[in-house]
Amino acid sequence: MITETKQKVLELFHEGRNHYKLMEFDKAIKCFDDALELDPEDGPSQVYLERCRHYLETPPEPDWDGVFVMQTK
Repeated sequence: MITETKQKVLELFHEGRNHYKLMEFDKAIKCFDDALELDPEDGPSQVYLERCRHYLETPPEPDWDGVFVMQTK
């Protein structure tokens, strides 16, 4: 059974991913931050939060398909 907290984290992550795909990185960051407030160890939210911050500094191309391409190891 999934806890109420984990369910809310999943909902916030899902909402954040939707914003991420639409290149609404500020809105996505808010969702991932909120998810991490509830569960600081949520790995997927941590990863996407970092990616959103990266894209705010270095925006993807207009035809971006949502795929994150690592630039370094």
